[in-house]
Amino acid sequence: MVSGSGDAGVDRVVDVIVVGSGAAGMSAALTAATHGLATVIIEKSSYWGGSSSRSGGGVWIPGNSVLREQAPGDDLEDARRYLKSIVGPHVDPARIDTYLDRGSEALQFLMDNAPLRLEWVRDYSDYYPEAPGGLATGRTCEPLPFDGRRLGADLDTMHPPYSDSAPPNVVAKQSEYRWLSLGLRSWRGPAAMARMGARAVAAFLTRKRLRVFGAALMGELMLGIREAGVPVELDTALTELITENGRVIGVRIERDGQSAVWHARHGVVLACGGFEHNAEMRRKYQREPIGSDWTTGAPTNTGDGIAAALKLGAAVSFMDDAWWGPTIPLPEGPWFALAERSLPRSIIVNERGERFMNESLPYVEAVHRMYGGEHGQGDGPGENVPAWLIFDKKYRNRYMFATVPGRGPLPKAWFDSGVMVRAKSIDELATRIGVPTEHLTATVERFNGFAETGVDSDFQRGESVYDHYYGDITNKPNPSLGPIVKGPFYAVQMVPGDLGTKGGIDTDTAGRALRADGSVIAGLYAAGNTSAPVMGHTYAGPGATIGPALVFGYLAALDITEHARTTATAI
Repeated sequence: MVSGSGDAGVDRVVDVIVVGSGAAGMSAALTAATHGLATVIIEKSSYWGGSSSRSGGGVWIPGNSVLREQAPGDDLEDARRYLKSIVGPHVDPARIDTYLDRGSEALQFLMDNAPLRLEWVRDYSDYYPEAPGGLATGRTCEPLPFDGRRLGADLDTMHPPYSDSAPPNVVAKQSEYRWLSLGLRSWRGPAAMARMGARAVAAFLTRKRLRVFGAALMGELMLGIREAGVPVELDTALTELITENGRVIGVRIERDGQSAVWHARHGVVLACGGFEHNAEMRRKYQREPIGSDWTTGAPTNTGDGIAAALKLGAAVSFMDDAWWGPTIPLPEGPWFALAERSLPRSIIVNERGERFMNESLPYVEAVHRMYGGEHGQGDGPGENVPAWLIFDKKYRNRYMFATVPGRGPLPKAWFDSGVMVRAKSIDELATRIGVPTEHLTATVERFNGFAETGVDSDFQRGESVYDHYYGDITNKPNPSLGPIVKGPFYAVQMVPGDLGTKGGIDTDTAGRALRADGSVIAGLYAAGNTSAPVMGHTYAGPGATIGPALVFGYLAALDITEHARTTATAI
């Protein structure tokens, strides 16, 4: 079903054109096709799956059938209080209500029409579990391991992960990753390794090609797309939206140097990601220091859909924000740091050698602190960029670091590049990374005092349940705190990376694109990172990017279906 061949110069007519093959695009396409509409997905990349296939694959949709069966603590009204409390006044409450009220319906539709199998990630808490309605046990689901052989030749064109160093079939679920990072500190680490080993052996014996995380999610959705008869046209770029009498009626595409106009009778859905790899747009909308080298988003996400909609007068919001995360700019590519900054015996300091945040904060909030500013939304001058993750020998011996097991040799290239520095003493480390020696020494001494008492009086690290998820449960008195005392000492550069940009086209509750005056651009829809986020400046929990992408892709397709029905009735 995936192709990139044929005569691109020949015009084409379908009911629905979906631009982008990530979670939002596949949700929209599967929904439209299942309702009888002739649908095509166009994808700029030579791969399908977009950033979704490179992601952790989590899905944050409160009240869904999996949670109702497996997570009795989930409650839809609590989720409503929670989401509105953390998002605040920055998003239309009607969009939040629609997301929550229709989310379970959307996910169930996708599970009914694709072999999508999910399970609750037990105890992966909401990112703000202490907020009103927050849930410490979590509302996140993840896909079960998926046999990529079911995709046939299409497996070869699935977007590869942004980092993949594991042997074939040695895969970890989200629920296992936290224990792997602890190495041998808890029996759960070896238990997770044993499960992974058994899974790998079974896969080898049965000739499976296991995929997890976003690859599993997108593989399952692709099987639904194929069953629904939706072609996925690779290497096919959107260059322009075509209008007639104020309505979007199609797209101009380019492939193999040829241009053509493809017509959509009922609607065009823009689901082609953000603009994280467009350096010009990042400079225009975001603040320095910024770059396209620190993102883990799909390389072809250059804001094409947003730019095309802007030419039609579309309104955009949150363009200055992103799905941020403290990131290590390794020579082989950026590493989005989850567990590394939350484990005991580590701190993050700025160029003044001082801590400036709770290192275990949810990743969006952590980068907001890196940029600084008065409003807590990262609107400052980048006063804490770059930063350095500092840790000691005991940390290195105990915990996995960017896929390297505890005590395992760290790549020489990391040190040669200057991203990682090692020294015999804190004084020497300060000199080597260019921070004031007296400041770093005082910072470490003060933090070590907090580690002894178990209370971080400066930034409250370890007080939130979320802080402990990637902490060390065997570490007392606080799983998130531990003294930095044993040399050699290490420093690793941290920059404001991201999973993708957050800003995009303003939409209504049906996913319809809006102008600045609130009027609808007829025939045009947006979902996923091409649209403005229902999460606002925040991030509700693991999977709070993919969840809205699936839901609003589904709702956009339903609105298109209704347009098709009323048009046919009128005729």
